[in-house]
Amino acid sequence: MSSEPVHRIQRLLLLGAVILGCFVTLFVMYLNSSTGWQSGTVESIAPSEHAKERIEDVLTKKDHNETTVLIWLWPFGEKIDKVNVCASKFSIDGCFITTDRNLYNKSDGVIIHHRDIRSNLSHLPPPHQRPSFQKWIWMNLESPTHSSQLAVMKNLFNLTLNYRRDADIPVPYGSLIFIEGVDNFVPPRKNKLLCWIVSHWKQNMARVKYYNELQKHIKVDVYGKAFNKSITRQDYVSILTSCKFYLAFENSIHKDYITEKFYNSLGMGTVPVVLGPSRHNYENFVQGDAFIHVDDFASPKDLADYILQLDKNEERYRRFFEWRRHFQVKRLHFWIEHACVACDYLRRHRKYQVVNNLDTWFWD
Repeated sequence: MSSEPVHRIQRLLLLGAVILGCFVTLFVMYLNSSTGWQSGTVESIAPSEHAKERIEDVLTKKDHNETTVLIWLWPFGEKIDKVNVCASKFSIDGCFITTDRNLYNKSDGVIIHHRDIRSNLSHLPPPHQRPSFQKWIWMNLESPTHSSQLAVMKNLFNLTLNYRRDADIPVPYGSLIFIEGVDNFVPPRKNKLLCWIVSHWKQNMARVKYYNELQKHIKVDVYGKAFNKSITRQDYVSILTSCKFYLAFENSIHKDYITEKFYNSLGMGTVPVVLGPSRHNYENFVQGDAFIHVDDFASPKDLADYILQLDKNEERYRRFFEWRRHFQVKRLHFWIEHACVACDYLRRHRKYQVVNNLDTWFWD
């Protein structure tokens, strides 16, 4: 064979190799452009740590705009399974409530119940792992008399969640809300004049001293552990509704400390006789003609005489329910509603803040 055909074949093979090489190069470039890969970048193949967190957020939350609130300890050891109910139950949107401590570093707020840390500060979340954006919320619904004072709490918390009106997140035990188109209220049928249900009893309590004197002048139907008459929840409702008047006596006297004793009797159609903060303080929450205050009388005997007079005058007694023509009692759902209210506050208040006077604010 002459050299000319051989050279021709070699040239054809070389040309084919060049064409094949160009084709392969173009094909690879096409793949790179269509998949978005970048040559020499490891992150393009394996997701970054930030991307992993974003993925976890998507899997954990329903919506990226949700505010996450972690309840560090359910108060008094209570267990609640369904915690993501802010929207459905309280019309508070965009909130994710959790008890999963694995979400601590991603939580916008952490609720810490004072009573659960009062004797053991090791129950606190790890402060050295606290994200800079995270707010710690001090929650306490007990009075100062029954709350241990801890000096270490100075500058530890960002927000207060408390029954007081001047708390960052005020959560009173109840309130009156306006309603329209209500018929005249008729109190439930009564077969008792004056009642009291109580568990906590100490002779030096103001309410115990007042009761000991009051019961000398009027019959008081008494129930509860203090009188060795434990009752069920059903008993509680039936007793309260069957009494014309109820001793809504607080265990201690402090500003704005007006508890469920008062709101339960109001809501169940019984007139509360209150011993607690001043009448003026009560009237910040409820109309003044809806209750009787012990401070309005010179002595327990004078109060007893007044109640006995009202028992004989149905028209005067009914006046205590005039407020029900326009209002009804609203009570908070313990404790999930507190968490939802706190979450709603966090969504609306993004600024940094700190509680640097908790001792003087609450205990003094």
